[in-house]
Amino acid sequence: MKKSVMALLLSTVAFTALAEDNSGAEQIKRGEYLARAGDCIACHTTTGGKPFAGGLSMDTPIGTIYTTNITPDKKTGIGDYSYDDFQQAVRHGVAKNGDTLYPAMPYPSYAVVNDEDMKALYAYFMHGVQPVEQDNRKNDIPWPLSMRWPLAVWRGIFAPDVKAFQPAPQQDAVVARGQYLVEGLGHCGACHTPRSITMQEKALNNGEGTDFLAGSNAPIDGWTATSLRGDNRDGLGRWSESDLAQFLRYGRNDHTAVFGGMTNVVEHSLQYLTDEDITAIARYLKTLGAKDPNQVAFSKDDTVARALWNGDDSKPGASVYIDNCNACHRSDGIGYKRVFPALQGNSVVLADDATSLIHIVLAGSTLPGLKGAPSDIVMPGFGWRLNDQQVADVVNFIRTSWGNTAKTSVTAKDVAEVRKLEYVKENQGNKNLEKLPQLH
Repeated sequence: MKKSVMALLLSTVAFTALAEDNSGAEQIKRGEYLARAGDCIACHTTTGGKPFAGGLSMDTPIGTIYTTNITPDKKTGIGDYSYDDFQQAVRHGVAKNGDTLYPAMPYPSYAVVNDEDMKALYAYFMHGVQPVEQDNRKNDIPWPLSMRWPLAVWRGIFAPDVKAFQPAPQQDAVVARGQYLVEGLGHCGACHTPRSITMQEKALNNGEGTDFLAGSNAPIDGWTATSLRGDNRDGLGRWSESDLAQFLRYGRNDHTAVFGGMTNVVEHSLQYLTDEDITAIARYLKTLGAKDPNQVAFSKDDTVARALWNGDDSKPGASVYIDNCNACHRSDGIGYKRVFPALQGNSVVLADDATSLIHIVLAGSTLPGLKGAPSDIVMPGFGWRLNDQQVADVVNFIRTSWGNTAKTSVTAKDVAEVRKLEYVKENQGNKNLEKLPQLH
Protein backbone atom coordinates (compact mmCIF):
# COMPACT_ATOMS: atom_id res chain seq x y z
CA MET A 1 0.00 0.00 0.00
CA LYS A 2 2.78 2.40 0.93
CA LYS A 3 4.60 1.57 -2.30
CA SER A 4 1.42 2.27 -4.29
CA VAL A 5 0.93 5.65 -2.59
CA MET A 6 4.59 6.53 -3.12
CA ALA A 7 4.40 5.53 -6.80
CA LEU A 8 1.27 7.65 -7.20
CA LEU A 9 2.95 10.64 -5.56
CA LEU A 10 6.04 10.27 -7.76
CA SER A 11 3.97 9.97 -10.92
CA THR A 12 1.97 13.05 -9.92
CA VAL A 13 5.15 15.04 -9.35
CA ALA A 14 6.55 13.85 -12.67
CA PHE A 15 3.34 14.74 -14.49
CA THR A 16 3.28 18.19 -12.88
CA ALA A 17 6.89 18.82 -13.82
CA LEU A 18 6.21 17.70 -17.38
CA ALA A 19 3.15 19.94 -17.58
CA GLU A 20 5.14 22.91 -16.29
CA ASP A 21 7.92 22.18 -18.78
CA ASN A 22 5.42 21.97 -21.64
CA SER A 23 3.81 25.18 -20.43
CA GLY A 24 7.22 26.89 -20.41
CA ALA A 25 8.01 25.59 -23.88
CA GLU A 26 4.69 26.83 -25.19
CA GLN A 27 5.28 30.24 -23.62
CA ILE A 28 8.73 30.48 -25.24
CA LYS A 29 7.25 29.47 -28.59
CA ARG A 30 4.53 32.08 -28.17
CA GLY A 31 7.18 34.66 -27.28
CA GLU A 32 9.13 33.83 -30.42
CA TYR A 33 6.03 34.45 -32.53
CA LEU A 34 5.39 37.76 -30.77
CA ALA A 35 9.02 38.80 -31.31
CA ARG A 36 8.45 38.09 -35.00
CA ALA A 37 5.31 40.23 -34.92
CA GLY A 38 7.34 43.00 -33.31
CA ASP A 39 10.15 42.62 -35.88
CA CYS A 40 12.72 42.77 -33.08
CA ILE A 41 15.41 40.96 -35.07
CA ALA A 42 15.46 43.51 -37.90
CA CYS A 43 16.48 46.38 -35.64
CA HIS A 44 18.70 44.48 -33.21
CA THR A 45 20.77 42.54 -35.77
CA THR A 46 23.43 43.82 -38.16
CA THR A 47 23.98 42.35 -41.61
CA GLY A 48 25.91 39.13 -41.05
CA GLY A 49 25.73 39.59 -37.28
CA LYS A 50 24.42 37.32 -34.52
CA PRO A 51 20.65 37.54 -33.93
CA PHE A 52 19.61 40.21 -31.43
CA ALA A 53 23.23 41.19 -30.62
CA GLY A 54 22.60 44.81 -31.65
CA GLY A 55 24.90 47.26 -33.34
CA LEU A 56 22.61 48.27 -36.21
CA SER A 57 22.93 51.97 -37.03
CA MET A 58 19.86 54.18 -37.33
CA ASP A 59 20.35 57.61 -38.86
CA THR A 60 17.92 59.98 -37.15
CA PRO A 61 17.50 63.78 -37.26
CA ILE A 62 19.53 64.06 -34.02
CA GLY A 63 22.38 61.72 -35.04
CA THR A 64 23.20 58.03 -35.36
CA ILE A 65 21.75 55.62 -32.82
CA TYR A 66 23.06 52.07 -32.51
CA THR A 67 20.69 49.35 -31.36
CA THR A 68 21.56 47.41 -28.24
CA ASN A 69 22.35 43.79 -27.46
CA ILE A 70 19.12 42.15 -26.28
CA THR A 71 20.42 38.58 -26.02
CA PRO A 72 20.45 36.99 -22.52
CA ASP A 73 24.20 37.53 -22.13
CA LYS A 74 24.71 38.70 -18.56
CA LYS A 75 27.72 40.89 -19.32
CA THR A 76 26.70 42.80 -22.43
CA GLY A 77 23.04 41.91 -22.97
CA ILE A 78 19.91 41.68 -20.83
CA GLY A 79 20.71 38.40 -19.05
CA ASP A 80 20.40 39.96 -15.61
CA TYR A 81 17.07 41.67 -16.33
CA SER A 82 14.15 40.63 -14.16
CA TYR A 83 10.72 40.55 -15.74
CA ASP A 84 10.01 43.96 -14.27
CA ASP A 85 13.29 45.32 -15.66
CA PHE A 86 12.31 43.93 -19.05
CA GLN A 87 8.81 45.34 -19.15
CA GLN A 88 10.03 48.69 -17.81
CA ALA A 89 12.38 48.95 -20.79
CA VAL A 90 9.93 47.69 -23.40
CA ARG A 91 6.74 49.43 -22.29
CA HIS A 92 7.99 52.39 -20.24
CA GLY A 93 11.25 53.20 -22.06
CA VAL A 94 13.41 52.99 -18.94
CA ALA A 95 16.58 50.87 -18.93
CA LYS A 96 17.73 48.83 -15.93
CA ASN A 97 20.20 51.55 -14.95
CA GLY A 98 17.42 54.16 -14.92
CA ASP A 99 18.30 55.86 -18.24
CA THR A 100 15.44 56.80 -20.52
CA LEU A 101 15.71 55.09 -23.89
CA TYR A 102 15.70 57.04 -27.13
CA PRO A 103 12.27 56.70 -28.75
CA ALA A 104 13.93 54.93 -31.68
CA MET A 105 12.92 52.09 -29.35
CA PRO A 106 9.15 52.27 -29.95
CA TYR A 107 8.07 52.02 -26.33
CA PRO A 108 5.22 54.51 -26.92
CA SER A 109 3.65 51.82 -29.13
CA TYR A 110 4.55 48.92 -26.84
CA ALA A 111 2.71 50.65 -23.99
CA VAL A 112 -0.48 48.84 -25.10
CA VAL A 113 1.05 45.32 -25.08
CA ASN A 114 -0.69 43.19 -22.45
CA ASP A 115 0.99 41.39 -19.55
CA GLU A 116 0.48 37.91 -21.00
CA ASP A 117 2.32 38.80 -24.19
CA MET A 118 5.04 40.63 -22.28
CA LYS A 119 5.70 37.55 -20.13
CA ALA A 120 5.89 35.37 -23.24
CA LEU A 121 8.38 37.77 -24.82
CA TYR A 122 10.46 37.74 -21.65
CA ALA A 123 10.47 33.94 -21.58
CA TYR A 124 11.63 33.84 -25.19
CA PHE A 125 14.44 36.35 -24.81
CA MET A 126 15.68 34.73 -21.61
CA HIS A 127 15.38 31.07 -22.65
CA GLY A 128 14.88 30.93 -26.44
CA VAL A 129 17.63 33.27 -27.64
CA GLN A 130 21.31 32.37 -27.80
CA PRO A 131 23.38 34.66 -25.54
CA VAL A 132 26.02 36.67 -27.40
CA GLU A 133 28.79 38.61 -25.70
CA GLN A 134 29.01 41.77 -27.77
CA ASP A 135 29.51 45.24 -26.32
CA ASN A 136 27.02 47.92 -27.24
CA ARG A 137 28.25 50.72 -29.50
CA LYS A 138 28.18 54.29 -28.27
CA ASN A 139 25.62 56.45 -30.03
CA ASP A 140 26.95 59.15 -32.34
CA ILE A 141 24.78 62.02 -31.15
CA PRO A 142 26.34 65.47 -30.60
CA TRP A 143 26.11 67.30 -27.28
CA PRO A 144 23.76 68.57 -25.89
CA LEU A 145 21.33 66.20 -27.64
CA SER A 146 23.37 63.29 -26.26
CA MET A 147 22.38 64.10 -22.68
CA ARG A 148 19.96 61.57 -21.24
CA TRP A 149 18.09 63.61 -18.67
CA PRO A 150 16.08 65.62 -21.25
CA LEU A 151 14.79 62.29 -22.55
CA ALA A 152 13.14 61.68 -19.18
CA VAL A 153 11.34 65.01 -19.57
CA TRP A 154 10.37 64.06 -23.13
CA ARG A 155 9.06 60.72 -21.93
CA GLY A 156 7.03 62.37 -19.18
CA ILE A 157 5.40 64.74 -21.65
CA PHE A 158 4.88 62.57 -24.72
CA ALA A 159 4.96 58.87 -23.80
CA PRO A 160 1.52 57.42 -23.06
CA ASP A 161 0.58 55.67 -19.86
CA VAL A 162 1.17 51.93 -19.96
CA LYS A 163 -2.27 50.43 -20.40
CA ALA A 164 -3.11 47.14 -22.08
CA PHE A 165 -5.13 47.44 -25.27
CA GLN A 166 -8.87 46.99 -24.85
CA PRO A 167 -11.20 46.55 -27.84
CA ALA A 168 -13.94 49.10 -28.25
CA PRO A 169 -17.43 47.95 -27.19
CA GLN A 170 -18.91 45.63 -29.81
CA GLN A 171 -15.83 45.98 -32.01
CA ASP A 172 -15.35 43.19 -34.53
CA ALA A 173 -12.87 40.69 -33.04
CA VAL A 174 -10.77 40.46 -36.22
CA VAL A 175 -10.48 44.24 -36.51
CA ALA A 176 -9.63 44.48 -32.82
CA ARG A 177 -6.82 41.94 -33.23
CA GLY A 178 -5.48 43.90 -36.18
CA GLN A 179 -5.62 47.15 -34.24
CA TYR A 180 -3.70 45.57 -31.35
CA LEU A 181 -0.96 44.34 -33.69
CA VAL A 182 -0.71 47.58 -35.68
CA GLU A 183 -0.75 49.97 -32.71
CA GLY A 184 1.24 47.69 -30.40
CA LEU A 185 3.87 45.11 -31.31
CA GLY A 186 3.84 46.02 -35.00
CA HIS A 187 4.59 49.67 -34.05
CA CYS A 188 3.60 50.69 -37.57
CA GLY A 189 3.19 54.30 -36.50
CA ALA A 190 6.89 54.57 -35.63
CA CYS A 191 7.63 54.86 -39.37
CA HIS A 192 4.28 55.62 -40.99
CA THR A 193 3.09 58.47 -38.75
CA PRO A 194 4.49 62.00 -39.13
CA ARG A 195 6.39 63.44 -36.18
CA SER A 196 6.34 66.85 -34.57
CA ILE A 197 9.40 69.05 -34.25
CA THR A 198 9.89 67.52 -30.80
CA MET A 199 10.05 64.08 -32.46
CA GLN A 200 6.95 62.48 -30.97
CA GLU A 201 4.46 60.80 -33.27
CA LYS A 202 1.60 63.17 -33.97
CA ALA A 203 -0.88 60.42 -33.14
CA LEU A 204 -0.44 56.98 -31.57
CA ASN A 205 -3.84 55.66 -32.65
CA ASN A 206 -6.72 56.56 -34.90
CA GLY A 207 -8.63 58.05 -31.98
CA GLU A 208 -6.00 60.78 -31.74
CA GLY A 209 -6.60 61.99 -35.27
CA THR A 210 -5.99 61.35 -38.94
CA ASP A 211 -2.26 61.98 -38.69
CA PHE A 212 -2.04 58.38 -37.48
CA LEU A 213 -0.39 56.30 -40.23
CA ALA A 214 -0.65 59.20 -42.68
CA GLY A 215 2.95 58.71 -43.86
CA SER A 216 6.28 59.98 -42.58
CA ASN A 217 7.26 63.62 -42.94
CA ALA A 218 11.03 63.06 -42.80
CA PRO A 219 13.24 60.40 -44.42
CA ILE A 220 14.82 57.68 -42.27
CA ASP A 221 17.96 56.12 -43.78
CA GLY A 222 17.02 57.80 -47.05
CA TRP A 223 13.51 56.33 -47.24
CA THR A 224 10.08 57.80 -46.57
CA ALA A 225 7.17 55.69 -45.33
CA THR A 226 3.92 55.93 -47.28
CA SER A 227 0.44 56.56 -45.95
CA LEU A 228 -1.50 53.53 -44.72
CA ARG A 229 -4.78 55.40 -44.63
CA GLY A 230 -7.59 55.38 -47.17
CA ASP A 231 -6.40 58.24 -49.37
CA ASN A 232 -7.04 57.68 -53.06
CA ARG A 233 -3.81 59.06 -54.49
CA ASP A 234 -0.98 58.28 -52.07
CA GLY A 235 -2.66 55.92 -49.62
CA LEU A 236 -4.44 52.58 -49.64
CA GLY A 237 -7.79 53.82 -50.91
CA ARG A 238 -7.49 51.88 -54.19
CA TRP A 239 -6.34 48.67 -52.50
CA SER A 240 -8.67 45.87 -51.52
CA GLU A 241 -8.24 43.89 -48.31
CA SER A 242 -6.90 41.05 -50.45
CA ASP A 243 -4.36 43.40 -52.12
CA LEU A 244 -3.13 44.50 -48.74
CA ALA A 245 -2.94 40.98 -47.29
CA GLN A 246 -0.92 39.85 -50.31
CA PHE A 247 1.49 42.77 -49.91
CA LEU A 248 1.97 42.06 -46.20
CA ARG A 249 2.57 38.36 -46.78
CA TYR A 250 4.70 38.46 -49.95
CA GLY A 251 5.98 42.03 -50.22
CA ARG A 252 4.35 42.45 -53.62
CA ASN A 253 0.95 42.75 -55.25
CA ASP A 254 -0.55 44.13 -58.43
CA HIS A 255 0.04 47.71 -57.26
CA THR A 256 3.61 47.80 -56.01
CA ALA A 257 6.50 45.99 -54.33
CA VAL A 258 8.20 46.45 -50.99
CA PHE A 259 11.35 48.55 -50.67
CA GLY A 260 13.56 50.19 -48.05
CA GLY A 261 13.01 49.44 -44.39
CA MET A 262 9.72 47.73 -45.14
CA THR A 263 11.69 44.99 -46.91
CA ASN A 264 13.08 43.91 -43.53
CA VAL A 265 9.62 44.00 -41.97
CA VAL A 266 8.23 41.60 -44.59
CA GLU A 267 11.34 39.41 -44.63
CA HIS A 268 11.82 39.05 -40.87
CA SER A 269 8.31 39.54 -39.53
CA LEU A 270 5.20 39.56 -41.67
CA GLN A 271 5.89 36.46 -43.77
CA TYR A 272 5.89 34.41 -40.55
CA LEU A 273 2.54 35.61 -39.21
CA THR A 274 -0.53 33.42 -39.36
CA ASP A 275 -3.08 33.96 -42.08
CA GLU A 276 -5.49 35.06 -39.36
CA ASP A 277 -3.16 37.81 -38.14
CA ILE A 278 -2.35 38.99 -41.68
CA THR A 279 -6.08 39.24 -42.38
CA ALA A 280 -6.62 41.07 -39.10
CA ILE A 281 -3.97 43.68 -39.90
CA ALA A 282 -5.28 44.20 -43.43
CA ARG A 283 -8.89 44.47 -42.27
CA TYR A 284 -8.03 46.97 -39.56
CA LEU A 285 -6.01 49.18 -41.92
CA LYS A 286 -8.91 49.21 -44.36
CA THR A 287 -11.10 50.74 -41.63
CA LEU A 288 -8.95 53.87 -41.52
CA GLY A 289 -10.40 56.85 -43.32
CA ALA A 290 -8.49 59.18 -45.59
CA LYS A 291 -6.28 61.93 -44.24
CA ASP A 292 -7.54 64.04 -47.13
CA PRO A 293 -11.05 62.88 -48.11
CA ASN A 294 -11.04 65.39 -50.99
CA GLN A 295 -7.97 63.87 -52.60
CA VAL A 296 -8.64 63.14 -56.27
CA ALA A 297 -8.23 59.49 -57.19
CA PHE A 298 -5.61 58.47 -59.73
CA SER A 299 -6.85 58.34 -63.31
CA LYS A 300 -4.62 56.87 -65.99
CA ASP A 301 -3.67 58.73 -69.13
CA ASP A 302 -2.06 56.91 -72.09
CA THR A 303 -0.71 60.01 -73.85
CA VAL A 304 2.90 59.36 -72.82
CA ALA A 305 2.58 55.62 -73.47
CA ARG A 306 1.45 56.33 -77.05
CA ALA A 307 4.28 58.81 -77.56
CA LEU A 308 6.92 56.34 -76.39
CA TRP A 309 5.39 53.56 -78.46
CA ASN A 310 5.68 55.82 -81.53
CA GLY A 311 9.32 56.64 -80.79
CA ASP A 312 8.72 60.12 -79.37
CA ASP A 313 11.06 60.60 -76.41
CA SER A 314 11.08 64.41 -76.50
CA LYS A 315 9.58 64.83 -73.04
CA PRO A 316 12.38 65.63 -70.52
CA GLY A 317 13.59 62.40 -68.94
CA ALA A 318 11.89 60.20 -71.54
CA SER A 319 15.11 59.10 -73.25
CA VAL A 320 16.70 58.27 -69.89
CA TYR A 321 13.62 56.20 -69.06
CA ILE A 322 13.74 54.33 -72.39
CA ASP A 323 17.44 53.52 -71.95
CA ASN A 324 17.29 52.42 -68.31
CA CYS A 325 13.75 51.64 -67.13
CA ASN A 326 11.58 50.67 -70.06
CA ALA A 327 12.63 47.01 -70.30
CA CYS A 328 11.20 46.21 -66.86
CA HIS A 329 8.55 48.91 -66.29
CA ARG A 330 7.38 49.19 -69.91
CA SER A 331 6.39 52.18 -72.01
CA ASP A 332 2.95 52.24 -70.39
CA GLY A 333 4.44 52.20 -66.88
CA ILE A 334 2.48 49.15 -65.74
CA GLY A 335 5.50 46.83 -65.36
CA TYR A 336 4.96 43.10 -64.94
CA LYS A 337 2.58 42.14 -62.16
CA ARG A 338 4.21 40.87 -58.97
CA VAL A 339 7.65 40.98 -60.61
CA PHE A 340 8.48 44.53 -61.71
CA PRO A 341 6.09 46.95 -59.99
CA ALA A 342 3.87 49.38 -61.83
CA LEU A 343 4.96 53.01 -61.86
CA GLN A 344 1.60 54.09 -63.22
CA GLY A 345 -0.54 55.12 -60.24
CA ASN A 346 1.98 53.85 -57.71
CA SER A 347 1.39 55.59 -54.37
CA VAL A 348 5.16 55.94 -53.79
CA VAL A 349 5.50 57.73 -57.14
CA LEU A 350 2.53 59.97 -56.34
CA ALA A 351 3.77 60.95 -52.86
CA ASP A 352 4.75 64.57 -52.34
CA ASP A 353 8.21 63.57 -51.09
CA ALA A 354 10.27 61.93 -53.85
CA THR A 355 13.17 60.82 -51.62
CA SER A 356 12.35 57.12 -51.83
CA LEU A 357 12.05 57.21 -55.62
CA ILE A 358 15.39 59.02 -55.95
CA HIS A 359 16.96 56.48 -53.59
CA ILE A 360 15.71 53.53 -55.61
CA VAL A 361 16.98 54.98 -58.90
CA LEU A 362 20.41 55.67 -57.40
CA ALA A 363 20.93 52.55 -55.28
CA GLY A 364 18.37 50.04 -56.49
CA SER A 365 16.48 47.65 -54.28
CA THR A 366 16.12 43.92 -53.72
CA LEU A 367 12.82 42.20 -53.17
CA PRO A 368 13.90 39.09 -51.24
CA GLY A 369 12.59 35.62 -51.83
CA LEU A 370 9.95 34.72 -49.26
CA LYS A 371 7.78 31.78 -48.35
CA GLY A 372 5.33 31.43 -51.23
CA ALA A 373 7.35 33.85 -53.39
CA PRO A 374 10.83 32.33 -53.44
CA SER A 375 12.51 34.33 -56.22
CA ASP A 376 14.70 37.35 -55.45
CA ILE A 377 13.83 40.29 -57.70
CA VAL A 378 16.63 42.81 -58.05
CA MET A 379 16.56 46.34 -59.37
CA PRO A 380 20.15 47.56 -59.82
CA GLY A 381 21.30 51.01 -58.79
CA PHE A 382 21.82 53.44 -61.67
CA GLY A 383 23.79 56.02 -59.71
CA TRP A 384 26.99 54.80 -61.33
CA ARG A 385 25.83 55.72 -64.82
CA LEU A 386 23.41 58.63 -64.37
CA ASN A 387 24.37 62.11 -63.19
CA ASP A 388 22.23 64.17 -60.83
CA GLN A 389 20.36 65.99 -63.59
CA GLN A 390 19.59 62.76 -65.45
CA VAL A 391 18.20 61.19 -62.27
CA ALA A 392 16.11 64.29 -61.60
CA ASP A 393 14.80 64.21 -65.17
CA VAL A 394 13.79 60.56 -65.10
CA VAL A 395 12.19 60.85 -61.66
CA ASN A 396 10.16 63.85 -62.83
CA PHE A 397 9.23 61.95 -66.00
CA ILE A 398 7.93 59.01 -63.95
CA ARG A 399 6.06 61.32 -61.57
CA THR A 400 4.24 63.15 -64.39
CA SER A 401 3.48 60.37 -66.89
CA TRP A 402 0.61 57.87 -67.46
CA GLY A 403 -1.74 59.96 -65.30
CA ASN A 404 0.71 60.46 -62.43
CA THR A 405 0.35 64.00 -61.11
CA ALA A 406 3.06 64.65 -58.53
CA LYS A 407 2.82 68.10 -56.99
CA THR A 408 6.53 68.85 -56.70
CA SER A 409 9.47 68.72 -59.11
CA VAL A 410 12.80 67.11 -58.29
CA THR A 411 16.01 69.08 -58.88
CA ALA A 412 19.60 67.95 -59.40
CA LYS A 413 20.32 69.41 -55.95
CA ASP A 414 17.68 67.10 -54.42
CA VAL A 415 19.39 64.12 -56.04
CA ALA A 416 22.81 65.24 -54.84
CA GLU A 417 21.53 65.35 -51.25
CA VAL A 418 20.33 61.74 -51.44
CA ARG A 419 23.41 60.57 -53.33
CA LYS A 420 25.79 61.69 -50.55
CA LEU A 421 24.13 59.45 -47.95
CA GLU A 422 26.42 56.57 -46.98
CA TYR A 423 23.86 53.82 -47.46
CA VAL A 424 23.17 55.15 -50.96
CA LYS A 425 26.86 55.44 -51.83
CA GLU A 426 27.44 51.80 -50.94
CA ASN A 427 24.84 50.51 -53.40
CA GLN A 428 24.87 52.75 -56.47
CA GLY A 429 27.38 50.65 -58.39
CA ASN A 430 26.50 48.16 -61.08
CA LYS A 431 27.21 45.07 -58.98
CA ASN A 432 23.56 43.98 -59.02
CA LEU A 433 23.23 43.92 -62.81
CA GLU A 434 24.28 40.29 -63.08
CA LYS A 435 21.45 39.30 -60.72
CA LEU A 436 18.70 40.74 -62.88
CA PRO A 437 16.15 38.24 -64.17
CA GLN A 438 16.43 37.98 -67.93
CA LEU A 439 13.38 38.60 -70.10
CA HIS A 440 13.07 36.56 -73.30
